[in-house]
Amino acid sequence: MSAKEKLSEKIKKDTKDKKISEIVLYNDDVNTFDHVIETLIYACEHTPEQAEQCSLLVHYKGKCTVKTGAYNDLKPRCSKLLEAGLSAEIV
Repeated sequence: MSAKEKLSEKIKKDTKDKKISEIVLYNDDVNTFDHVIETLIYACEHTPEQAEQCSLLVHYKGKCTVKTGAYNDLKPRCSKLLEAGLSAEIV
């Protein structure tokens, strides 16, 4: 096995070992669109357009994945959403 092939195998293994998690935001009857949008911009670093689209999906579909990544990156972001009164979880 060449060095290039070994490196390729290592990259595949490293990528597979890092489990991707996601924050799912759920609809509620309490928070306004503006509050949800502002919180997504703050907590998830969304653009205003991203935040607006996610808020609409949450409203009409009941839930939406708002951020994906490593669990350790998502945990503080999800905490910010929860502290702002939104309903979210990491799955």
